[in-house]
Amino acid sequence: MATFPLPRCNLLHKQLSRQFPGYRKYAQQRWSHSDIKALQTAFRDPSSPYHIPPGTKGPAHPEDHDVSDIDPAIPAQGRAELLRLGYDPSSFWEQPIVWGDLDSFQHVNNVRYLRFFESGRIKWMRSLGHEIGGPKKADDMVKGKGISLILRSVSLDYKRPVTYPDTLLIAHKPHTGALKSAPHTESGPSSTQLPPSALSRYKLAKTHFHCLAVAWSYSQRRIVTESDSVLVWYDYDKLAKCNPGEEALEALERRIILGIEASRGSQ
Repeated sequence: MATFPLPRCNLLHKQLSRQFPGYRKYAQQRWSHSDIKALQTAFRDPSSPYHIPPGTKGPAHPEDHDVSDIDPAIPAQGRAELLRLGYDPSSFWEQPIVWGDLDSFQHVNNVRYLRFFESGRIKWMRSLGHEIGGPKKADDMVKGKGISLILRSVSLDYKRPVTYPDTLLIAHKPHTGALKSAPHTESGPSSTQLPPSALSRYKLAKTHFHCLAVAWSYSQRRIVTESDSVLVWYDYDKLAKCNPGEEALEALERRIILGIEASRGSQ
């Protein structure tokens, strides 16, 4: 039988050759061109050594992760602990750790956490927008339309390294200013670190606020990373910081008060 060169999508075929020992020989015998249709046809061919019958799953891959495989008691524990610490449940974001998140030191690279917290922060922003003005405002908040939020600064405090596999529960809660300098508890910053005046309306700045965030590891069952950021109310039409108006400030204040009351009530 005549043989043909392998299709041109070299990276894909190198990966397939490593995963399926008979792939290269099969491809040389069967393929005469490199279009996607031929590739799909080959995967449906029962004589292929890598054929996946309809309704079945393919071989495992290092980046396969299924949150449904986690013991439900673990996420429940994490959510309960973060609620006790006053974190906003509307911000809860499950972040699976994939193989590509690791660096040469075999733990999650420090830079990745910025993305993890960003995903949780955007989810929280959408929920705040929904509270202020419904679904349209929620969409506008994350599309840079009208008045929304912009990140001014962010800090990270790494508590413990995270490895694969794992899932992180990301949570946020707004507050009025920088936290007082004090030792952290095993599960996160003590609520006594929040200034007593946080409940006073006049202490809430009109143009910006702070947002504390944590990452709770399902594998380690504890907070592994903390973050604090400054978010600025920003008018994307005028390209300038602004006062978002009473409705937005009242919605934010409600969330700040709920967080403080929840954390104080758990003591």
